[in-house]
Amino acid sequence: MKRLLLLALIAAAGCTTVPPTNVHQPMTARPSLRSETAVANGSIWQPGASRPLFEDRRARYVGDTITVRITENTNATKNSSTKVDKNGNVTAAVNAYTGLPGKGLAGLNLDAGSSNTFSGSGQAANNNVFTGNITVTVIDTLPNGNLLVSGEKQVAIGQEQEYVRISGVINPSFIDAQNTVPSSSVADARIEYKSSGQSSEAQVMGWLARFFLNVLPF
Repeated sequence: MKRLLLLALIAAAGCTTVPPTNVHQPMTARPSLRSETAVANGSIWQPGASRPLFEDRRARYVGDTITVRITENTNATKNSSTKVDKNGNVTAAVNAYTGLPGKGLAGLNLDAGSSNTFSGSGQAANNNVFTGNITVTVIDTLPNGNLLVSGEKQVAIGQEQEYVRISGVINPSFIDAQNTVPSSSVADARIEYKSSGQSSEAQVMGWLARFFLNVLPF
């Protein structure tokens, strides 16, 4: 039993885990017939595979493919500065007086002052660049004609596995004659670039270290 457990642990350590994804599922879809009945009448136009004779081969049906040009370049900078000054001063004096008790207070002077200063500043900057091409599949057509697309590209380099994923909603009017569309024209876009392998696993904190990091108060 102990040997089986040891072998299972070794096998699990050697397996490459697929990183989780947030893109729309499924990743691909098979084209379906647009007509249940196929009439063998010798006609060029058939309802089950209707395509106008004179048109660009642009994606419009479930199972069609379209190339997305990923051109993501985000640059954000934030600067903030706060300064608060507060000063206070109180002065009181008791001059000579007659006819009242407590003559020892005559000539008493009281002077009090306070000062409070607060200043703070912060700065944040973020710059991301992601370029490339990926061909995705139409997985659904919405009632207004928009296309829900999703796709994945896997590239194996040595012991590392790279995953490029993208999904979103495309307006067919944004598709050019080459059946491509920029990622900036994809609505609800979810773009991922993840990897799995020894290098990526080495960058992840172990579960025991994460446990102590969450439990220890210092």
